[in-house]
Amino acid sequence: MTIAEATVKRLLELCSERNITINKISNISGITQSTVSDIVNGTTTNTGIVTIKKLCDGLEISMEEFFHDSSFENLGPEVK
Repeated sequence: MTIAEATVKRLLELCSERNITINKISNISGITQSTVSDIVNGTTTNTGIVTIKKLCDGLEISMEEFFHDSSFENLGPEVK
């Protein structure tokens, strides 16, 4: 799994836990829906740290909470 895939997986898990749609997370995070959709659909594979911070703010969690998930353990190399 890549970091982009892990990020999508974690974001979708958090939205599901909170019963939040992609549209809702974009609204509460101040990120355009197209940007969030591009992340979730894999169009964007290099989500910026500022974007992740905004998503965390919208979810009312810390970045540590976001990344403290088994999805981010044992990631494969990004450079090949």
